[in-house]
Amino acid sequence: MQARWGSHGHYEIIALAPSSPQELFDLTIRAFNLSEKYRTPVLVMTDAEVGHMTEKVIIPPPEEIEIYPRRKATVPPEEYLPFQPGEDLVPPMACAGEGYRFHVTGLTHDERGYPVINAEAQERLIRRLIEKIRKNKDDIIEVEEDGLEDAEVVVCSYGIAARAALWPIELARREGIKVGYLRLITVWPFPEERIRELARRVKAFVVPEINYGQIALEVERCAAGRAEVILVPHAGGDIHDPERVLEAIRRAAQ
Repeated sequence: MQARWGSHGHYEIIALAPSSPQELFDLTIRAFNLSEKYRTPVLVMTDAEVGHMTEKVIIPPPEEIEIYPRRKATVPPEEYLPFQPGEDLVPPMACAGEGYRFHVTGLTHDERGYPVINAEAQERLIRRLIEKIRKNKDDIIEVEEDGLEDAEVVVCSYGIAARAALWPIELARREGIKVGYLRLITVWPFPEERIRELARRVKAFVVPEINYGQIALEVERCAAGRAEVILVPHAGGDIHDPERVLEAIRRAAQ
């Protein structure tokens, strides 16, 4: 929530949540690529438990790593406007040392980067920053799904909490409970459409989180009363007790 709403004014953010050391490596690369593609900061939000894990991480040769190429300016320096967007609302970005001049400010600004403090400039700039992310959600949002085809209960989580839920899901399936798994690899933008779609045909969502209710509120908002949302909170210090997640799955299936 701090990543999403940690500033005054409105904006969209991209935030990724790895659940393993391998994914921490892979998503860091993806974060750089998304940052270049949409010219925006991208956050990689990892749990302390993931950082403390000892697991195998495969690091491919550099030539096998896909890197999104920077879209450089195609006009001469005297014609360059660093914040003039293309059709996809993302401006090309010149590299330092190539003769192009930048003026960067945190204030509302025009296409040159110079501060312009009026309602018209505010609307034009903020609308572009929002829409360049919202219009590309299908490209940005990534989730992992399993067993959702006939699920009556969906465990929706992210990071280490999602990984800790795998064993309770397996135990619940052995008991005959139709439970599916939805892991948010991209937390922001939030996969609202997928949650709404599932809410129309499942009984409940179970949301394990290492807090006392944050993403559970987003799931509840998108479910809009069509499906129950059961939070499995945890204050931290270690991962979830599997039995607590299993109990929540059983309650949701009743």
